Amino acid sequence: MTPVSPVGRLAATVDRLSREVRAAQAEAEGRALIELAKGVLVARLGCGPAQAARQLAELAEQSQVTPLEFAVDVINQAARDRMSEVTDAFLAATAAAEAEKAEAAEEPSAESAAVRLRAAESGALAADDTQAVADALLEQALRPLGAVAVAIWAAGSDGSLTLAGCAGFSPAEATRWRYVPPDVATVARRGLTERAGQWITSLAETGLPSVGRHQYPDGGRAAVPAGTGGRIHGVLEIAWPQPLPAQPPQVVRQVEALAELCAHTLETYTPPHGAGLEPRVLPDAAELMDLADGLHDPALVLVPHLDAAGHLADFRIQHVNKRFLDPAGRPRAVVGGALLLEAYPMAAGDSELFRSVERVYATGESFRARRMNLTALVDQVPLSAIADISISRHGNAVLLIWRIEDETARLASLLQHAQRLGRIGGFEENLLTGEITWNGQLFDLYGRPQTSVPVPLEELAAHAHPDDAVPIGRFLRMLLHHRRPASAAFRLQRPDGVTRHVRVVAEPVLDTDDRLLVVRGAYQDISAQHWTEVALAATRDQLAHTEQQAIERARLTLQLQHAIMPPAHTPLRVPELQVAVRYRPAETEQLVGGDWYDAVMLPNRMVLLCVGDVAGHGIEAATSMVVLRNALRGLAVTGAGPGQLLSWLNIVAHHLTGGVTATAVCGLYDPVRRTLRWARAGHLPPVLVRGPEAKPLPLVRGMLLGAVAEAVYEEDEVQLAAEDTLLMYTDGLIERRDRSVEESLTHLLSTARPTPRTLDQHLDRLLTYSRSDTDDDTCLVGIRVG
Repeated sequence: MTPVSPVGRLAATVDRLSREVRAAQAEAEGRALIELAKGVLVARLGCGPAQAARQLAELAEQSQVTPLEFAVDVINQAARDRMSEVTDAFLAATAAAEAEKAEAAEEPSAESAAVRLRAAESGALAADDTQAVADALLEQALRPLGAVAVAIWAAGSDGSLTLAGCAGFSPAEATRWRYVPPDVATVARRGLTERAGQWITSLAETGLPSVGRHQYPDGGRAAVPAGTGGRIHGVLEIAWPQPLPAQPPQVVRQVEALAELCAHTLETYTPPHGAGLEPRVLPDAAELMDLADGLHDPALVLVPHLDAAGHLADFRIQHVNKRFLDPAGRPRAVVGGALLLEAYPMAAGDSELFRSVERVYATGESFRARRMNLTALVDQVPLSAIADISISRHGNAVLLIWRIEDETARLASLLQHAQRLGRIGGFEENLLTGEITWNGQLFDLYGRPQTSVPVPLEELAAHAHPDDAVPIGRFLRMLLHHRRPASAAFRLQRPDGVTRHVRVVAEPVLDTDDRLLVVRGAYQDISAQHWTEVALAATRDQLAHTEQQAIERARLTLQLQHAIMPPAHTPLRVPELQVAVRYRPAETEQLVGGDWYDAVMLPNRMVLLCVGDVAGHGIEAATSMVVLRNALRGLAVTGAGPGQLLSWLNIVAHHLTGGVTATAVCGLYDPVRRTLRWARAGHLPPVLVRGPEAKPLPLVRGMLLGAVAEAVYEEDEVQLAAEDTLLMYTDGLIERRDRSVEESLTHLLSTARPTPRTLDQHLDRLLTYSRSDTDDDTCLVGIRVG
């Protein structure tokens, strides 16, 4: 057996003594609760202490609970306070699962929870200081919930936080966190400002600093405000070693009850000397009223008004200073002494005034706001004003200061800014005295110093362009002779040689005898507007000319395309062969393309079938299409095969058409043998419809026309049978922006399978059910063997 070292013996002794101390404390707290229950029974039964003790023991034995648990039940029934309400809610929520949980030892039973809460309350009330309260809360109520540490923060009047007591944190950590200045973001600060309380799953995820963050970096935290009567005296912060899952409402209410228990202790808490900053001396109500009277702004001194349950319901206006200015114009005597929501009932709804006062009183943090809307309800009529607000707490009172905005000065400022932005200058001319008043903007508009003499209306023509004398004369005659409002636009010639385009608007002011006394009006600099209109007119003319050119160009292109390739084609008559073609132009005339087709009987009795697509749109694409189509028709007379014809056509595209590129399919049909020899130049292959099947012909090699100077094109031959249908088409029939060519070709094959009675119906069906969305030309050539 390994001998125990002296250090080990000492540690064991310390651990044993600590357990004995905790057991003694628990026993003392239990005895205090039992004695309190005896007092309740003495009052209820009218018996002595000894008889009450026997009655307590007998009732506990009959209920099959311990005397301590029965004593707590008696206290809860007699007290009916917040602690008993929490206990009842916990009992109701856990009654169904109580036996199962007790057997599995997963969590304490409901009865032990009630004992814990009352034991914690007893320990807190018997504690000499806040540190002892923290020890009692952790040992009696929080460790069974899995917590490992607790901190009780006292809130200062300036918004600072002082660590009034803690348990479970190291002494060094408590020393480091003894004081938190105002506006420093911590977990406790968030619990102070967010009055609903903060339940944090993991401290590391928030990034907020807090006491013990190195001891329990990933653990959960709870920060619950501790307040009574609407005022928050501090914060109860609890730490868990592991991430904290969502807690049931019963646990949350237990913690809130413990926080309220802390609030009663914090009400009389005084920070020790040297613990953070020294608290500033707070004036009492009389000194605060003297302070309010010395202010140059309207101020109210508010004190809390509690309801019968001790909860904050309103604030009473205890004092109104001498400079008070009510938004509704009411005297000081009407407002003083009233409740805040009685004097300003709209403050509870459409503004944040009452909520801001309530928040300042609760947390002690001052509040400032600019341009808050103040609304007073006088004879059921809402009267509003705009004011700058300042709210601060001094002891148990709140000082509310507002500075109502001078509406006249504000409107004058707005008018000056509007005149400056609109380049407007105002004037007033007294026709009896000759006195003329101009504002500064009008002097600037005339280009004259503000010390100069204003220009009378009758001399207006002398300062304008000579060509504008007629509209100025008409303006003066309407205004001065007919005495009606008038306006005119003219060119003002300034002394510095600058000419400005100006509009003047004026109206006459008549006396009771209908005599003209005063003329008021305004000048506006419309130079920018004038030159903008001139530029817009020139731009509109240029756009109209360009649009006309574009329309004419599109019209000529369309005429050329229709002349070479009309939409309605004369049917080609070949024995035992139906031939049909379709051409669908683009819906937008400006997108006239280079799609083309041909179906013609050659001198050697072969049928030339071809479709092609020249890259691009417009007149260039249309003319290139005409060149290639006519060249292929001429070359086909030589009797050459389709591969050779495309080779020659490639030379034409590369050398003779300005270097255009195009795709094409060329086929020669032999009516006697019912065979089709065909070749392709970068184009989609023809589609063969035979019975219920439709499939494209196997691809043959061949690059697009015009890409290189010389190219070789591979040929293929297909044997056609009776009732076979062969389709040649351009990509305007199938091409879509949101799908690949393979997907579009698959849809074409599914549409082509049902074979209508005639070839014309077949081609019309393909055009009708085409899903193309590129707005391109479409050419379609089809043959059906008889």
